[in-house]
Amino acid sequence: MNQGILPNFGRFSAISFRYQTSPNEQPNAINALIMREIQFREALREAMTEEMRRDPKVYLMGEEVAEYNGAYKVSQGMLDEFGPERVIDTPIAELGFAGIGVGSAINGLRPIIEFMTFNFSLVAIDQVINSAAKIMSMSGGQYSCPIVFRGPTGNAGMLSSQHSQNFENWFANTSGLKVVVPSNPYDAKGLLKSCIRDNDPVIFMESELMYGDKGQVPEEEYLIPIGLANVVREGNDVTIVSFGKIMKVALQAADELAKKGVSAEVIDLRSVRPIDYATIINSVKKTNRCVIVEEAWPLAAISSELTYNIQRNAFDYLDSPVIRVNSMDLPLPYAPTLIEAILPNVKRTLQAVEAVMYKK
Repeated sequence: MNQGILPNFGRFSAISFRYQTSPNEQPNAINALIMREIQFREALREAMTEEMRRDPKVYLMGEEVAEYNGAYKVSQGMLDEFGPERVIDTPIAELGFAGIGVGSAINGLRPIIEFMTFNFSLVAIDQVINSAAKIMSMSGGQYSCPIVFRGPTGNAGMLSSQHSQNFENWFANTSGLKVVVPSNPYDAKGLLKSCIRDNDPVIFMESELMYGDKGQVPEEEYLIPIGLANVVREGNDVTIVSFGKIMKVALQAADELAKKGVSAEVIDLRSVRPIDYATIINSVKKTNRCVIVEEAWPLAAISSELTYNIQRNAFDYLDSPVIRVNSMDLPLPYAPTLIEAILPNVKRTLQAVEAVMYKK
């Protein structure tokens, strides 16, 4: 375990938190963390609650976040503790409340703006792209915009095309933004706390299908730095890279490969802007093969960017071309059978690994 202080976190003292990069790290007896199992939604709630207690400038705003305790019960109980001035219900008006959040951030507050789904962020995308992301450069460094836009991304089952899209690559293509996509409760809490303290605008993307997931989370204070990938499973034969809820597919595929004697190294990106290229390149130099699994459509995806950088920086180490496993290039339909056929799954991932290992 590392102890230290992360940059750009203002008044926060180096001795008041632990910086831990992975829940699998083995702390020594003196620094042993007290772990307990909580849900993904509870990890997010703890992160927001702790940061709001710590800094009175932090507030939460969005549709149904207060009286209804959040559409997915992420903010349950927060209205009772912080009151309606810091946990603020809004009309169905993403453009409006996103703009209010950006304006308040420029003027010294630290808002957390919740979109009920990032599909609805398209209504507010001008405020995100043309205001939050650009104010630092357009003001010549005079203004920052410490704001977090958070909510679920991607498919959530049978919700059809307009509620099942992945825009991680859209936002990651915007200079001035950071884009974080956690895959488990531990990462969700540690990353969200870091995002709230960051002085840049951050897009924090979750999943409706993960809010009930449980995982081990420390009771103690900890942060995870933005832009540091996690090698969640070490291996020697092939590197599998993913992020967000599709990490479940990557890990299930690695389990199946292990039964066949194939050792897969699995990397969780955690953030897609910035991207931890070094961890990926070092892994590929070891395994000589790479499969990238991503829920988004294939054109100009995060997997496209990773593939370019791997061939640019590890070409001489590759024993086969990088293969991407993306969603099919179609709007997601309603029927569950078609959803299964279109989204990345374990079968397609195994087929990709077989291809890069020339076993097909």
